[in-house]
Amino acid sequence: MDAEVSQTQDRIDVLEELLNERYSVRAFLPKEVDRPTIEHVLTTAQRTASWCNSQPWQVIIASGEAKERFRQLIYKEASAGFGDDYDFTPPREYVGIYLERRRESGFQLYNTLGIPRGDKMGYAKQALENYNFFGAPHVAIIHTDEPLGIYGAIDCGAYVSNFMLAAQALGLGTIPQAALARHSGLIRRHFNLPDDRRVVCGISFGYADVAHKVNSYRTSRATVADTVTFVEK
Repeated sequence: MDAEVSQTQDRIDVLEELLNERYSVRAFLPKEVDRPTIEHVLTTAQRTASWCNSQPWQVIIASGEAKERFRQLIYKEASAGFGDDYDFTPPREYVGIYLERRRESGFQLYNTLGIPRGDKMGYAKQALENYNFFGAPHVAIIHTDEPLGIYGAIDCGAYVSNFMLAAQALGLGTIPQAALARHSGLIRRHFNLPDDRRVVCGISFGYADVAHKVNSYRTSRATVADTVTFVEK
């Protein structure tokens, strides 16, 4: 194997390793991430491609007392049953294979935590942990500009993916959270965002508590044959 081929293999090996290692962390250690490491993640994610190089993502990162104030506020609203204040329409329903995948992921989570199937109170209690940020010391809020519409949100999705891969490379854990976007109005008010900002999602991040049982399972992935159609003639 010549040097060029070897280097190419090394590069794809690193990417595959990061993708295979990354998972949605649902229990974090209280240890905070230092600012230089956070800024390294942000600098790396900033290289994300976007339509017309618009780079529509704006990011709020709450830490320390600011994170705690936000956590208390959004947890109170969620636990009181308020929400469903999405800026982007969520999935209308999951059917077929999408429902199967969603159920597989959910049952893996509940089984790992010992929540019996059909225990709706147990499901709801675990869902509320989104608003405790799963114990993460930091939470990022990703928002975009309203005139850019859904494509601005798509660009933000690419940014979220690169944020998580950069964090993984630096030894951090992450979990992307559409659940936080259920409270977009609260987020705008709390962080004094203009009315034309649209909340895409949150990302809780920090150091994963690898000893916690909730971090012990991994979701499956479909095969290329399941998701790709090749058209050659």
